Amino acid sequence: MKVLFNADDFGLTKGVTDGILHSHTHGVVQSTTLMMNGLATEYAVEKAKMFPSLHIGIHLVLTYGKPLSEHVPTLVNEQGVFRYTNAFLQMEPPNIGEVEKEWRAQLDAFLATGLPLHHIDSHHHVHGWDVFKELIVKLSNEYQVPVRYTDSIKNYPDILLTDSLWLEFYEDGANEDLFSRLKKLESNSVEIMTHPAIVDLDLRSVSSYQDKREDELHILCNMEIPEWVEMMK
Repeated sequence: MKVLFNADDFGLTKGVTDGILHSHTHGVVQSTTLMMNGLATEYAVEKAKMFPSLHIGIHLVLTYGKPLSEHVPTLVNEQGVFRYTNAFLQMEPPNIGEVEKEWRAQLDAFLATGLPLHHIDSHHHVHGWDVFKELIVKLSNEYQVPVRYTDSIKNYPDILLTDSLWLEFYEDGANEDLFSRLKKLESNSVEIMTHPAIVDLDLRSVSSYQDKREDELHILCNMEIPEWVEMMK
């Protein structure tokens, strides 16, 4: 089985960024995805260029912070912050044209950093919303990068980063028993979604998932890879 460990939220805060880098240099994390509107995006870009062995994708955002685009009124609240939350599936679908404008702005801002774009995923898994299926397929083809697996695009295997996605390395599911559970998967390739970090004050101000990120960091830096696992490049 091919396995890819990806760390989400690169650039959210400096502590998150440093934790992800540590999980790469001292652990099993091979890739991460950058938030273009994070509190430490510029810091993350600077650090990423120092570690070319870490693959950098983009963490498309619609549920955190402010957009990069101007004039996307249906996407924001009175404070100019994205009005969508991690409970987006219970909300009214957004204007697709405005989402495309904003996500293209985020993708173009990523490319302007000079970093090679490894793949596309999203904060709170919002790219898996069914209403975005056609948009995600279009962006994947135009920017010529694969996309994190979601059920909405499972019938487009040519654009998928892996055959499956493991979401259970989170909270109490983030433990050393990972590989015994993975072995039961009927899949040729799987991405493990992770959230390692060094918890800082900024993280405590913007995320409800806090101390467990440091537990993830410890586990990812002390994990032994079984012989039957092929780590993806």
